[in-house]
Parts: sequence; structure tokens; C-alpha cells
Amino acid sequence: MKGIFLLNSSAVSTHQLTLILLTVCFVFIVLIAIAVIKMYKLKAQNKKLMETNAFKEVDESYKDFTSGHLYDDV
Repeated sequence: MKGIFLLNSSAVSTHQLTLILLTVCFVFIVLIAIAVIKMYKLKAQNKKLMETNAFKEVDESYKDFTSGHLYDDV
């Protein structure tokens, strides 16, 4: 008889727990959707930037400055 009494005296009903869990799942699904959308936007922007000439010019203009008077390689 005590077991039945303990099950009925819970502070949160099954219906309330279900609503809480569904709300939490909905919030996480929205956050994940926002993250996925931002990821695709960043990928598209990165691809667009990699195709521009600005990145290629910076990459080609790099020179090796390790040789010089500091290292006695003259």
C-alpha cells in the first residue's frame, strides 16, 4: 500500500513532465537549427572570400625574412 501512495504523491505529474521535456527539446532544436544555418552562411562566405584575388595576393606576396643580417646568412 505504501508503494502506491509514493507513486501518487509525486510533485510533478506525467503530463507536466512531458510538457517540460517537449519544451526543452523544442528550445534545443531551435538552437541547433540556428547553429546549422550560421554554419552554412559562414561556409558560403568563406568560399566566396577564398575565390577573391585579395587572398591570393596576400599569399603570394609573403617573403621569407629568416635570412638576413640577424642570422649571418648574407
